[in-house]
Amino acid sequence: MIGNEPEYGVAENYRRFGAHQARGRSPLYEELAAGVADDPELVAFLDELPADRRQPTLLFATVRFLAGLPSGYAAFRDVVLGRRDEVATTMLARRTQTNEPARCATLLPALAALDGPLALLEVGASAGLCLLPDRYGYSYRRAGEEVARIEGSPLLPCDVLGPAPLPATTPSVVWRAGIDLDPLDAADPDDLRWLACLVWPGQPSRVERLEAAAEVARVDPPRVVRGDLVDELHAVAAGAPRDATLVVFHSAVLTYLPTERRWAFAEAVGDLDAVWLANESASVLADLPSPPPTDLPDPPPGPAPFLLARDGREPLAWVDGHGAWLQWLGG
Repeated sequence: MIGNEPEYGVAENYRRFGAHQARGRSPLYEELAAGVADDPELVAFLDELPADRRQPTLLFATVRFLAGLPSGYAAFRDVVLGRRDEVATTMLARRTQTNEPARCATLLPALAALDGPLALLEVGASAGLCLLPDRYGYSYRRAGEEVARIEGSPLLPCDVLGPAPLPATTPSVVWRAGIDLDPLDAADPDDLRWLACLVWPGQPSRVERLEAAAEVARVDPPRVVRGDLVDELHAVAAGAPRDATLVVFHSAVLTYLPTERRWAFAEAVGDLDAVWLANESASVLADLPSPPPTDLPDPPPGPAPFLLARDGREPLAWVDGHGAWLQWLGG
């Protein structure tokens, strides 16, 4: 079922992150999140930061960026409290901008079903790696057996749970652009290291894919405009060719916006002649003016998935937040 997610304090947000997102995916992050939730000094440190700079992923990536991967909560705590000014400065300067190219594998069936050619506009684009779905390869597997393959590098694997409209080729993309508050440069070593620190520990294949996708991006970098996703949307979209299908899309972006900005974004997209593909948690999509239905089939067990929806309300698939699997719902 889909329901609006209430706001919580720092301790409860970290406790829920460990229990619902890190559990089963990263034992270290589960340990760190639980440790922060029960640590009044760490909670007080985070409470001093702006509300949009307290996320677990931002704090954990910052510690890794400054001091490497901690061995456990005690080492992590020593870095935060021993270098608190550096930690705070980095958390204020950087953002959670996970740029997982494997998300293209879960977006591709929806993109390939559209009339082409396509013009892609991603909001919250980070370094723009998800703006390149036509330049990657894909391996779709069902029950361990490959059922569809598109050659390319990096080759993005994706498990398919049940029937799905798997494409035989990538769509034609004739224009692409992104919007981000703080665009990253895949050719910049510090930016690429920051992106690597946002990859959860114990997932070396994700780091390898990130580096390979960055190599692709460096050959012909996508244009990413610095700015707010609502304020800049129409101006950037105006540059798309009129004879292409404009697709506005995003992954794990609206979760960082307050309700009024989510609504403003939905209204701004609705004013465009565009297809809107939202790849977000179900609770976030429920916080839109025209949310998806609440009687969806249950997602597979495990960490909370994303719901891929067209125009913010038509559910297409349950998908892994990092692109590892998809369960097609229809549409």
